[in-house]
Parts: sequence; C-alpha cells; structure tokens
Amino acid sequence: MFNFLKKKKNKPVKLEVDETLTEEQKKELRQEIEQLTVEIASSEPIDSVFAEKYEEVGLLLAQLSEIDEAIVALEKSQSYKNSIGAGYKKLMSLYNQKRAEAAKNGDDAGIDKWMNKMDDMRQIAKQVTISGQ
Repeated sequence: MFNFLKKKKNKPVKLEVDETLTEEQKKELRQEIEQLTVEIASSEPIDSVFAEKYEEVGLLLAQLSEIDEAIVALEKSQSYKNSIGAGYKKLMSLYNQKRAEAAKNGDDAGIDKWMNKMDDMRQIAKQVTISGQ
C-alpha cells in the first residue's frame, strides 16, 4: 500500500552529451553574430530592440563557448531592459559556471564576485516579477 519497505528501482541516469559544433556551424554562428552587431551599430538606440539584439548575440556566443564575451553581451542586454527570459537564464548559468571555476581554483575573490552577480540577477527577477513585465 505505502511501499515503505520495498526496494526502489534504479532510474536510468541521463548523461549530458557534449555537442561539439562543426566548423561550418561555428562559421554560421559567427556570421549571425556579425549581422546582429551590424544591426546594433546601424539602428537607433531603442532599449527594447538593443536588449533583444544583445541577448541574441550573447546566446550565440555562449553556443560558441566564448563565455566572457557572452557574459558581456548578456549583461548589456539586461542593462537596456531587465527580463527573465532565455538571456537571463543563460547569464545565470554562465555566472554559476564561472563561480564553480573560481571555487575549483581556490579563488575566494572570484567566488564572491560571481555570487554577488548571481544575487544581483535574483534581484532583477524579483523586480521583473513584481512589476509584471
């Protein structure tokens, strides 16, 4: 009835597959980034448009494993317009990745830096949720 004493069956463990991009895929992503960069440079500074473009650039850079550049682009996106979409989630993931890297290297200052950035992102999530944007 309650199955308290029954042995639980082991669930299959999902292994994350590290998909490496082919050179052709990398080239296509870089072309998209270049196109978006040109669009940003040639358009009027409208916060919502810039936020979307920088978010797209950041997500593409993250796919290319250019973590530092992706963080810069995603932070710019958030500076134009706070949102809790795909860019927010990726930025939190990248911050956590950098925090883990700092922890692995025994870099206490780095851990604090990335934890503070994650805390700032949590505040953004609260603000966006409260404001209903």
